[in-house]
Amino acid sequence: MERLRANVVQGVLADTMVGQIKEWLETQTFDPRISIEFRGANEEQADSMAFVQVAFLLSLLLMFVLLVTQFNSFYQSGLILLAVIMSTAGVLLGLVITGNPFSAVLTGVGVVALAGIVVNNNIVLIDTYNVVRSESPELSVQDAIVRAAAQRLRPVMLTTVTTVFGLLPLACDLSIDLVNRSVTAGGQMATFWGPLSQAIVFGLSFATILTLIATPALLALPADIRQRWAARRGKRDTAAGENNPVTA
Repeated sequence: MERLRANVVQGVLADTMVGQIKEWLETQTFDPRISIEFRGANEEQADSMAFVQVAFLLSLLLMFVLLVTQFNSFYQSGLILLAVIMSTAGVLLGLVITGNPFSAVLTGVGVVALAGIVVNNNIVLIDTYNVVRSESPELSVQDAIVRAAAQRLRPVMLTTVTTVFGLLPLACDLSIDLVNRSVTAGGQMATFWGPLSQAIVFGLSFATILTLIATPALLALPADIRQRWAARRGKRDTAAGENNPVTA
């Protein structure tokens, strides 16, 4: 057994180099009896990735239990968790746009942190909708959703804008030193914290669209289905009455 040890140069992620080495190995013709394993940082990242996946699933389960006890509705609780799950699509889209690999530790931590922000935005929106429905029962479901979304538009946008602009320098691989008044591109800090900040920036931007558009639409879906079903059933009963007139 031969063991090779190597360290990556400063400013280069281990995942990037491992991926390049694996691509090079695929182009080589080695003896089939030779097996190659990546240990060290690659093995540790695989273990960290497994831990992050379990932690994310457990956090979703705990969130769902707490949300059901708060809203007393499986559907509304499911909407909130759906927004959390869909926000990860924004993270993956950001990785595709930037061409960066998925960091098991920092990107995973960014996804977990993103879940907390997305949950808060959707909880506030749905709770406002429930308050509007209870205080103004004369409003239709659609009108109540529009009023709730209008009331929570500013808080949701402020949360998104402040968070995104605060992390944007790190997401753009820039290190800002306020003491020395200098900006460094590709510094050690930006390289280390870049995956986490990119996950939050892209994921939160994508999740905000879901919060303001998809969540209200899905929130109105049950009432719309009930109205359509009632209208169809009314037409069916009317048609049945016309076909079978009552005779005295």
